[in-house]
Amino acid sequence: MIGGIVGILALIWVYQSATKANVNNAVVWVMVCAAAYLVSQVFLIGAANYVVEGMRANVSEGYERDITSIGDRKNMGGFQGPKGTFFSIFFELFPPVAGFLLVAFIRTKFVLKESLTKSNLFSGLGDMFKSIKESFKNPDQQ
Repeated sequence: MIGGIVGILALIWVYQSATKANVNNAVVWVMVCAAAYLVSQVFLIGAANYVVEGMRANVSEGYERDITSIGDRKNMGGFQGPKGTFFSIFFELFPPVAGFLLVAFIRTKFVLKESLTKSNLFSGLGDMFKSIKESFKNPDQQ
């Protein structure tokens, strides 16, 4: 869910940046960024699942992931307490953030053809949120 929202916002950002920079094939670049984002999500979510299952290696062979049972807490795979909370949040947020950074790289280097600096990578994000906010206003209020 989080990854989908981040992906949609990233693609809106690429499209707005490309149209403001008068790039001829803006829609093609949006499709390239969408494909790159989705491929990164598939690989990074798969890698996160692989790491999580590796962390649960101490769980017995007959262990089933039944989230409704309270059961034996020692076989939960180490995701209890503050450490488990940190790991859960990290593995949930890392794939969308990494995908967003990949889209930012493609947007800066190939679409806008600018140098890779922090200000260039994230330029236009504020304008995107302002335009989204303006789109919700009633035309009579403007």
